[in-house]
Amino acid sequence: MNKKRIYLDHGASTPVNPQVVDAMLPYWTEFYGNPSSTHEHGRLASNALEESRRTFADLMHAQPKEFVFTGCGSESDNLALRGVLWAAQQTGRGNHLITSCIEHKAILETAVQLQAQMGIEVTVLPVDQYGRISLDDLKNAIRPETALISIMAANNEIGTLQPFLEIGAIAHEHNILFHTDAVQAVATTKWNLAEMPIDLLSIAPHKFYGPKGVGVLYIREGINLIPTLSGGGQEEGRRSGTVNVPFAVGAAKAFALAQAEIDERINHYTTLRDQLITGIASRFSTEECVLTGHPTDRLAHHASFAFRNVNGNDLLMHLDMAGISASSGSACKTGNPKPSAILEAIDLGDEWTTGGLRLTVGSQTTSEDIDYVLETMPPTIAKVKQFSSLFA
Repeated sequence: MNKKRIYLDHGASTPVNPQVVDAMLPYWTEFYGNPSSTHEHGRLASNALEESRRTFADLMHAQPKEFVFTGCGSESDNLALRGVLWAAQQTGRGNHLITSCIEHKAILETAVQLQAQMGIEVTVLPVDQYGRISLDDLKNAIRPETALISIMAANNEIGTLQPFLEIGAIAHEHNILFHTDAVQAVATTKWNLAEMPIDLLSIAPHKFYGPKGVGVLYIREGINLIPTLSGGGQEEGRRSGTVNVPFAVGAAKAFALAQAEIDERINHYTTLRDQLITGIASRFSTEECVLTGHPTDRLAHHASFAFRNVNGNDLLMHLDMAGISASSGSACKTGNPKPSAILEAIDLGDEWTTGGLRLTVGSQTTSEDIDYVLETMPPTIAKVKQFSSLFA
């Protein structure tokens, strides 16, 4: 008999929408030419690529040439930081990056490397108990040599939405470029990049029912950016390498569906998210479990918690055995989990920082699924604590 499986890790990746698969299929078997080739096969592939670019542009109120296809969201983040800061350093426009302590590793690890290898100066802003930066801290960190501010639109681990429009406005007041990692937030946000103070924006389609292995980077026209991947000069010289046409088509189709269904999806997600949040709160005391991230200004599909004196790896293992796929604040897969840097950043004590749990709902998630999770959580936590006590 098949065990019931409930997938609550949509913040990590989503299933590919069948309509997206259907849109992609012809570009493997029928329109398979290299989009850089000048013959008809190449032109047909190029047409599909440019149509995909126009889809993003139309839906986000930008220009098609402002969108670059990359290999993933992490590459988009890397290209934004390296490309802008290398160019700024080369032209003498600045040598300073401002970011936050709760960014994705694609930002933070890149910043560390830029500082160590290229002499880029980096300021890492702290966050409050909800994971938000202080706008005053941001203003105070700005220097004459600040070339780029990179703050994510929403945090992947605790779901908090940053005031990214206010951040962008501050950046522009000081003639500084602003990049936001919108990987988690892009599909549930309505965009008007013609008016929003955003210069670069990173996208990963596998977070909204598109394929893995493709990313998108919006780069406002006129921004000087040095490519991080050299070669044949594709994507107008900004990202060399043969463009993955099927995945670009899939990315555009997934985004078009997400924007067309945005209100319906948000209503579905928030109903289930709030069912999780209120259900967990009713089953555990605040001495046992706390909600992490902002209580209201958070991603529509995202609920996250910290359990006191709980091993996050053990919790995930027991949930998996109960048929629930979830994720933790810990990046470790074996052994004792490391404390979550995000939970440390929001000032939770040591007894909480290894017990992070992220539950992210999706289009196929039902209220009955959430009921099952809520029924399962108390005995699962009890088992985890019992299991941990055997090795104490």
